[in-house]
Order: sequence, then C-alpha cells, then structure tokens
Amino acid sequence: MRKMLKSKIHRARVTGLDIEYEGSITIDKRLMQVADILPYEEVEVLNLHNGARFNTYAIQGESEGEICLNGAAARLAARGDTVIILAYCYLTNDEALNLMPTLVSVNEKNAIVANRQPVPPFLF
Repeated sequence: MRKMLKSKIHRARVTGLDIEYEGSITIDKRLMQVADILPYEEVEVLNLHNGARFNTYAIQGESEGEICLNGAAARLAARGDTVIILAYCYLTNDEALNLMPTLVSVNEKNAIVANRQPVPPFLF
C-alpha cells in the first residue's frame, strides 16, 4: 500500500484561532465537500508563514470561508496566515498509478477559484 495525496486545499487563509477547543481544524463545509474531506478525517496542515507542519482532523464549519485552528494547533498559526490543507489515502500500486487528486485553489477570502486535477503522473 502507498500513502498518496487524495486532495488539497491550496493557499487558504486562517480566519480564526480557538485555543480552548479540544483540537482540530474547522473548514468551511463547501470547501470540505469540494475537496472530498470528511468530518473527522485526518489532514496535514502546512503553514506557509512559519513553516509549521502538523496533523489534525477536520471538522465541518458553518461559516462561509471559515478556516479555524483549534486547540494546540491554534499555537501554530496566526489569523491571516496562508496554509495548505492535505488529505491522503492508502492505495495499492495499481490504484496509485491511476490516482488523480482533487486540487482546490482558493482566494484571500477562501472562496473557490479553481477545482482541478493535475496532469496524469509520469508512468514508468
């Protein structure tokens, strides 16, 4: 089995921080649907402002454009930081060769500006 990129939300802006919450990242419900990320699914978050990388789980937000880091993760970013949110899956070698991850690009308000799949991978 190979761990492969399933989906990515590219260059989202952190809109909130809640240190008192138990943990996780709150993501706008629409973004989660388009990026094929389920509630409680593990995600990796990359902070482009400070280089932090961390794993947490996604919870569904109700506010449009919401990206809120909760619990300990709230210490790893500031409001307005740009992050990349990644979700992975495990696939067999044959399945991995045909994977086309979902790539969702957003603007500074976390509105979707592109929903695409990459060029097929180089097959050797």
